[in-house]
Amino acid sequence: MLIQKLRLQHGWSQQQLADLSGISVRTIQRIERGQTASVESLKSLAAVFEIDFSSLTSESGMNSNLNQGVSSEEILALEHVRKLKRFYTHLIQYIVVIGGLTILNLVQTPRHLWVVWPAFGWGIGLLLHASSVFDILPFFGAEWEKKQVEKRLGRSL
Repeated sequence: MLIQKLRLQHGWSQQQLADLSGISVRTIQRIERGQTASVESLKSLAAVFEIDFSSLTSESGMNSNLNQGVSSEEILALEHVRKLKRFYTHLIQYIVVIGGLTILNLVQTPRHLWVVWPAFGWGIGLLLHASSVFDILPFFGAEWEKKQVEKRLGRSL
């Protein structure tokens, strides 16, 4: 998370950071998701951000220190932005694929509109995805998750 925070503070994309550090975009994505990073990768990132290498590592493990300096609100906000990004990607895929299928349907068999069935089915999935991202339905929302965690830990609210 610290790497992502530093990258965003500099206004860099993951691709720009990869170009500057000589690390693959995939590696940067894994590090930002909290997976462990090699010493070489952390040294490259420390050099790019012009910070001390030791600020990216600790005795208890590299991964635990990556969340240091990032508040819980920032972690939640970043997770919500990731959910939004996945939803918008899903929406764009729906529009492109269903649009292509519609054109194909109208060109090949204009009297039989079979495209409504995949559009309807996928549309239901898209609506469910939207409801989870935008908390449209109260089921399985943040409050429900909190109650379930408290219940699992044996705490009462």
